[in-house]
Amino acid sequence: MPIRPVVYLETNRPNGTIYTGMTGNLARRHEDHLKGTGSKFCKKYGINRLVYFEFHPTIQNAVERENYLKDRRRSYKIKLILSQNPTWEDLSYKLQDL
Repeated sequence: MPIRPVVYLETNRPNGTIYTGMTGNLARRHEDHLKGTGSKFCKKYGINRLVYFEFHPTIQNAVERENYLKDRRRSYKIKLILSQNPTWEDLSYKLQDL
C-alpha cells in the first residue's frame, strides 16, 4: 500500500480530549487506536474517534503540520475540527473510500 502522509485529530467524545497524530497509513493507524495500541495517551483516555484529517504531499510536510498543530492551543484545534466537522462525527467510515 502506498504511503499517504496525513495529519489527523482523534478524540474520545465531542469537546473531549484531543490527540494530534501523523501517519502514512491512516486506516491502519486508526485501527491501532481502536485496539488501544495506537499510543499510551490514546489508550489512557479512550481516544478512538477520528474527527479530522488532512493529506499532505510529503512526509516532511505532514511532520511540519503535525508539529505546528501540537504547538497550537486546544481552542485552535477545536476551531479546525468545527470548520470541517461541526458535529464531531466519527469520520472513520470514510477510510474505506481512501
